[in-house]
Amino acid sequence: MEVTDIRSKEEGKIWHRKPTAGKGVLVTVSRTAHQAKTVRFLHVAFDTTGDSFLAGDHHGNIYVFEISRNRFRLVQKTGQACTALAFSLRRTTEFLVALSDYTIKCFDKDTKQLVSWMRGHDGAVSSISVHSSGRYAITTSSDTAQLWDLDTFQRKRKLNIRQSVGIQKVFFLPLSNTILSCFSDDSIFAWESDTLFCKYQLPVPDCGPKISYKAFAVTRDSKSLVAGGRSNLLHLWCLDSKQLIRVIQMPTQVRTVRQLEFLPDSFDGGASQTLGVLSQDGIMRFINIHTCKLLFHMGSHENAITAVAVSPNGRYVVAIMDNGSINIYSVHNLTQELNKPPPSKLGVVVGGEADQDLSNLKVKVSSEVVQRPAKFSGMRAAKILRPPPWSVADDKENELPAGLNKKRLVALLKAFGEYPAKYRMFVWRSLFCLPENHAAYSSLTDKGLHSAYTTLHDKYPIKNHKLQRGLQRVLSALAHWAAIFGEVEYLPLVAFPFVKLFPNNPMVCFEVVATVIVNWCQHWFEYFPNPPLNILSMVENVLAHHDKEVLQHLVDCGITSQLYVWPLLETLFSEVLTRDEWLRLFDNIFSNHPSFLIMACVAYITCCREPLLLCSQKQDFEYFFHHRNNLDTGAMIKEAYRLMSSTPSDIHPKTMLADFTPLTKGQYPVFNHYPEFIVEYQSQEREKIRLQEMEYLRERQEVSALRADFVRRQAEEEAYYTQQELLQKAKEQRRNILAQEEEKLTEQRAKLVAMKRELKVKELQLLDTTRRRFLKHQQDLRASQIKRLDQEISRKMDLRERETAAAVQDLEIRQMELEAQKRRLEQHLLQEQERVGRKVEEEVEMRMRKAEKEGEERKESYELLHSTETKMQALEESLAEACQLGLESDWQREVAERLQQVDAEHERKRERLAKLHRQTLAKEERLADIQRDVAGRKWDEVMSARAQLQEQRQPLSSADTDVQRQMRMRSPDCLRGLPYKPAAYDSSNSAGPAVKPPVATTLRQAEPKMVCLNGSSPPESTSTNFSLDRGRAQLDRSERELLKEIRELRQKLAARAIEGSSASSQSFHTLSSVSQ
Repeated sequence: MEVTDIRSKEEGKIWHRKPTAGKGVLVTVSRTAHQAKTVRFLHVAFDTTGDSFLAGDHHGNIYVFEISRNRFRLVQKTGQACTALAFSLRRTTEFLVALSDYTIKCFDKDTKQLVSWMRGHDGAVSSISVHSSGRYAITTSSDTAQLWDLDTFQRKRKLNIRQSVGIQKVFFLPLSNTILSCFSDDSIFAWESDTLFCKYQLPVPDCGPKISYKAFAVTRDSKSLVAGGRSNLLHLWCLDSKQLIRVIQMPTQVRTVRQLEFLPDSFDGGASQTLGVLSQDGIMRFINIHTCKLLFHMGSHENAITAVAVSPNGRYVVAIMDNGSINIYSVHNLTQELNKPPPSKLGVVVGGEADQDLSNLKVKVSSEVVQRPAKFSGMRAAKILRPPPWSVADDKENELPAGLNKKRLVALLKAFGEYPAKYRMFVWRSLFCLPENHAAYSSLTDKGLHSAYTTLHDKYPIKNHKLQRGLQRVLSALAHWAAIFGEVEYLPLVAFPFVKLFPNNPMVCFEVVATVIVNWCQHWFEYFPNPPLNILSMVENVLAHHDKEVLQHLVDCGITSQLYVWPLLETLFSEVLTRDEWLRLFDNIFSNHPSFLIMACVAYITCCREPLLLCSQKQDFEYFFHHRNNLDTGAMIKEAYRLMSSTPSDIHPKTMLADFTPLTKGQYPVFNHYPEFIVEYQSQEREKIRLQEMEYLRERQEVSALRADFVRRQAEEEAYYTQQELLQKAKEQRRNILAQEEEKLTEQRAKLVAMKRELKVKELQLLDTTRRRFLKHQQDLRASQIKRLDQEISRKMDLRERETAAAVQDLEIRQMELEAQKRRLEQHLLQEQERVGRKVEEEVEMRMRKAEKEGEERKESYELLHSTETKMQALEESLAEACQLGLESDWQREVAERLQQVDAEHERKRERLAKLHRQTLAKEERLADIQRDVAGRKWDEVMSARAQLQEQRQPLSSADTDVQRQMRMRSPDCLRGLPYKPAAYDSSNSAGPAVKPPVATTLRQAEPKMVCLNGSSPPESTSTNFSLDRGRAQLDRSERELLKEIRELRQKLAARAIEGSSASSQSFHTLSSVSQ
């Protein structure tokens, strides 16, 4: 077994040595990447011919393997692993690939171009089924199946199912418009592909274990379906009756069926009987579904199979092995049970002598035809069948491959006139005894295309490129086999009919053509390059013997055999007969002696004698023998048989032509029945002509190049002068244009200057407007700021006025409280005065009584008492004034404290103002200094006033001490009966502390709770009245003056604050405008 490692090659041979006959595995194909790592093949798919297949590997590379040509090549690099392949499209060069990204792509294997890209699946595509016409395809994934039109690559239908039920497989039935869908619940439905109408559902056995179908296979005639799954049982349905007809049990080694494939047979009419079953052990067993007999198997436990593909012609099986390689099997080498022709329907009676008993007659019949012995009547003699004249040795000579017999075939042909179309090619191959020399044919094809047929399409254009390539291939192989076939001009006409008959098997086509040339074209090339005159003479002799009138008419018209015989022979009647007529004729030609072809030419002429006798012009004869005519082919064949049997032996072509000789096996025979010197000379002359032609072509190319160079130079020169003239004209034109453009430019410049002037004026106006607008905006902004500052100042002034009014109200309330307190104190003082007056009166009365007793002493001391009372009155007035001054000093102290609180509040506000206006800190500091100076002066004034009050209090305290001392020395009786004289208090004497302090001090010491004395004693009292109204007026005046000074000071402070804030705002706006 040969192993081929394709590595990273893009093309090459599949095998380098011809596979040995008898071995099942033709070749093993593997692919290794870097570091000898094996790249696994995943899927394979055959084309419709069965001679080529696709293979996709794990890296996304798609290869095409052509088994008949022993070639492989890389056709696509998808870059990702494939999940399914299809190679049976209507356009034979295109194929479908399902990739791991859930998409399906269509590529062309020849151009390697992407044809289309189909999307729609949400899961990996597990299978692709193509309709027999190649126009439609069904792609199946686990959740959906989609029907595609391969002409437009558009989705036509989509099969949606429930999530609980998965799809196993959806596929077309062969040669039918029916779609089979198989689901995971083992249900199988059949649908009409056009309407998607459900035609039927196949019954599934209820009893027994559940199989869980995984694999399916259908015969080519779409009449039988086999399904298998997780069991060793196979279910066989008949799709015509829709019934389960058989359950096949596989051997116990089979536990799960992975894949099922029918093996096609050439003679079963599509009703395949051989089924391949791939099980879980990697072995594929082929069985007969009718006899349940195991025929053969592929694979083993060591070399297991994972997937297989069977060619449509049943010749090859491609298996993907467990190690990732590909094994190509030959079915013919695996078993001899397939591709056997059916038994003949013709019964031939074989017997001995005439007197032999009828019971000893042996009749060979097929299973379909039963022949019974004839019945005898009582009076009539039985007709005894005599054996044929040929002997047993002749029977052996007439035996053909595959169990056929030439004599029987000829008898069948005479009975029906032709072979069955279904078995015609098989019969021909059997008649020709083709050796099928693969190695020899490969050696011929490896030489490539022959030089004589490189331009075949120019002389014989064929629309079908496949036929064109096949014809070139066959002709090149013939030319490599024998040199003369590269020189024969009519060889394409001879080979073309057979190329059309064997388009998919070039080796068989080559061997058929070679067999025809060796046997039916004998002596054709002896007069090369002239037509075979000896063969033409044979035809004339036979025609002269059987129809002298026609021959004489042809001679009279000057028509030779080269005109009426050679066109029929060089085209093998393909120009004058239809396909069916030609096949029928050559069924008889290939079944008889090679001379039958010559007799067929004579029969064609004699059967057409009437129209030929009417022709007289050479053109009419040429047209007649190169075009189809109204001819009965059956009559012509009968005429040929008549000519074969009635022609004398002296002119019979059979005596001149040898019997049929098949091609030799292993190597093709040497063909040298031609004048070699002529062919060699012609080859040499052809080679010489070819060389001369090449030299001529080279010289012609050089001359053409020189001429082209000359023409180019001449054209360049003419173009140069023309260009110079055009340049001169263009220069003049450009000068004129430039002059015009300069004038236009001058005008435009003037306009531009005017426009610039206007634009400048407009710009200045706009700038002025903008400046005014900006100034207005600045003015509005400043006005709004000033307004806002005025509002702020007015708000602060209002706040300060309210605070001042509140302070004044507080002072007035305090004053009212003081007045009320004064009234209470005055009332209390009056009460005390009354009490003291009563006590004094009592004491005076007591003293007066004592004084009465001491009358003389009173008279003596009267003057002293009078002076003492005067002094006491003065002292009382001084005491009242001192009390009033004390009240004034207390009030001033309270006012000073209130002012201090107001100043502290102002100081806090100034600090907040300083925080808000950091840029005016210096001016605010100066203002604060001024305020502190004024406050300091005020405080100095207050302190000086306090000092003066203290100085005034000291003499008063000394005077009070003296008065108290004198009052202790005096007797209370001396005061009794003295009149009370109120003394007026002069405001001018307020500064005299020498008179007032004693009385005031005495009164303070006597009554500590008394604050002021204002009023007179009761009218019934004789004590002295004290008045402090003048001190109160002075205190009011001083209070008003102090409040006035405070208001002026506040106004000055407010004015300075406003000036400072306005200056700071102006500086801020100046800075902002500069920054802008």
